[in-house]
Amino acid sequence: MSTEATTDQSAGILLVDDMEDNLTALEAVLGSLNEPLVRARSGEEAMKALLRHRFALVLLDVRMPGMDGFETAANIKRLDQTKHVPIIFLTGAEDDSRYAFRGYATGAADYLTKPFDPWVLRAKVTVFLDLHRKNQQLERLLAQEQAADGELSGRLAALESQLAGNDSLDVQALRTQIRQIRQLVSRGRGI
Repeated sequence: MSTEATTDQSAGILLVDDMEDNLTALEAVLGSLNEPLVRARSGEEAMKALLRHRFALVLLDVRMPGMDGFETAANIKRLDQTKHVPIIFLTGAEDDSRYAFRGYATGAADYLTKPFDPWVLRAKVTVFLDLHRKNQQLERLLAQEQAADGELSGRLAALESQLAGNDSLDVQALRTQIRQIRQLVSRGRGI
């Protein structure tokens, strides 16, 4: 399921490798997750894709001509809009532990060697997708809470101006407004 665009519901996975066979293998392993999979054949192409679309995760080959995986990861972590996107490095088994250390130092969330176990890769990707979805839910809840707080602040300001400008209070109207504000607070807090 390779695609060029992503939706708000599913941010997708960016697959970065200069080898066509490796990209095809990743798509075969991850296709059953029903998430948008976007290919990039270089670090430069990956950066362009990251600037155009939102991704839940990047699977990044270490060895690529031009901008290698480490440089690409450093650029990803440098940008405000992409610095929180998790990166899983993928590299050949002949690479030593210094590569893994460098990957983690560059900001990788994980590091796998090729050939990788498809079940392990799919499980790790699933965890990062779940975390991404939970973060999106938290962002939506925070936005709803901020909207409710804004409405609450506006209504309280209106009450304060009513009280300041009126010596004879309509107690029943005031109680009704206070009850409405309490309901708004309860809805905004999920109570």
